[in-house]
Formats: sequence, C-alpha cells, structure tokens
Amino acid sequence: MAKKKKALSLGVVLRRVILWGFAAWCLFPIYWLVNMSLKQPVDAVARPPTFIFMPTLQNYIEVLQDPRVIGYMMNSLIIALSATFFGLLIGAPAAYVLARHRFRGDSKIAFWILATRFTPPIAMLIPFFVIFYNLGLLGTHAGLIVAHIGINLAMIVWILRGFFQDLPRDLEEAAFIDGAGRFTSFRKVILPLALPGIAAVGILTFLSSWNEFLFSMVLGGNDVMTVPVGIYAYIGFEQIEWGKLSAAATLMLAPVLIFILLFQRQLVRGLTLGAVK
Repeated sequence: MAKKKKALSLGVVLRRVILWGFAAWCLFPIYWLVNMSLKQPVDAVARPPTFIFMPTLQNYIEVLQDPRVIGYMMNSLIIALSATFFGLLIGAPAAYVLARHRFRGDSKIAFWILATRFTPPIAMLIPFFVIFYNLGLLGTHAGLIVAHIGINLAMIVWILRGFFQDLPRDLEEAAFIDGAGRFTSFRKVILPLALPGIAAVGILTFLSSWNEFLFSMVLGGNDVMTVPVGIYAYIGFEQIEWGKLSAAATLMLAPVLIFILLFQRQLVRGLTLGAVK
C-alpha cells in the first residue's frame, strides 16, 4: 500500500511538472512581448537579450498618443463582431440541416464545405480581390466582413454539426407532437440546448477574425486597417520599432485576453459538449 501511494504521488508530481512546463512554454511568448514593450530602444536590440533593465512606459505612451490605434481597434471590433454574428446566423441553420436531415448528396455537400478549408488562403484571396474590385467592396467594412464570414463559415458549420448530432432526436419529436413546426423546434428547443457549443464556436470565430492578417491587408488596404495590419505598420523599411511594436501588440492583445477570461467557462463547456455520454 505504501509503495502504491508513493508511486501515485510521484505520478501526480510528474503530471504537474509536465502541465506547468507546457503552461510556461505557451505563456513565454506573452512574457517576451510584455518584456520587450518595457525596454528602451537600446535594450530591445541588445545581443544577447537583456532580462535585467530599467523598465519604461514610453513605448505605451507613444502608442496611446497615436490616434490611429483607436481606429484599428474599432475596425477590428466591428468586423470581428459582425463576422461572428452573421457567420452564426448562416452557419447554425446549415449545420442543423446537415445534422438532422438526410437527402441526396448530403454527405458530398458536407465534404465540399469542409474542402474550402483545404485551399491555401493566398489561392482564395485572388478570386476575392477580383470579385470585390468589380463590386466596389475593396477598402470597406462590408467587404472584410463578407470575407471573414467566408473564411470561418466552414469551421462554424462543421463544429455545430457535431453539436447538433449529439442532441437526442426525442426532444424534437416531442415538440412536433405538441404542434411545433420544424423552425419552431429548432429555435425553441435545439438552439437553447446547443448554446454552450454556439458560444464556443462564436469565440473561436471572433478570435479568427480578430487575428486575420492576409485578407485584411489586401482587401482592406489603408482605408480599413485592422489590428494586425496596424501593428505591421511599425515594421519599417530601414528598421523595426520593437518597443512600439510590442507595446501596440500588448495593448491590442488585452481585449482578447479579457474576452477569453470572461467566457472561458462557456468555451471549455462548449468544446467538451458531447465528449461524455
């Protein structure tokens, strides 16, 4: 018994060491980012890197005094929230149909939706650019919202499809017996039960849209600059302003971290929905 207890305690310690090591590995880039944002220009480019230095808030002051920063954040919020809302509005009914109804070619349609994720983003960017140019959507919020919906729609449909498949059909059949139609049962029975999954997919969609760079840079241009594109402006031809770049990235990372901390329970619950029967 003593040997078993000792072996168990060693196993617990080993698991904790592994988890703490993995957490340190994941959090180290954030530490490095914050560390770099507090350095003077000389310390930022020092080789080897300095870990003991006199911190300064000058980089944050200069970034916050830049009127463009608020514009970057507002553009990202408008585009990310709109892409998330309309993506769920379109993707949730589509996922429900693929999960519940059987029709000719349903498996092929589901595969075609997933196949859109196989294509490299640069290959999809060219058709988007040509279409948006002809429609006059280049450099507009509406154009980037449509592009981000197209990027994330396959993920929304496939993840929600799995959530809807895990819900028992008896609930819908009971609603049908009570006189509810297909849309009513979906709206009043299925959607409330799938809210954890919808919240998780919404968070992932928001983060994907917030961090998207390539489409935002090409389709938005200088007229609608999002957070990633705005941060890229600190990378010049002759030099990189490491302090301001890190300070801007830290400031624009803060809303996302707050968002995740507020909804981490919904995210974890949604991603594990259906894992245990």
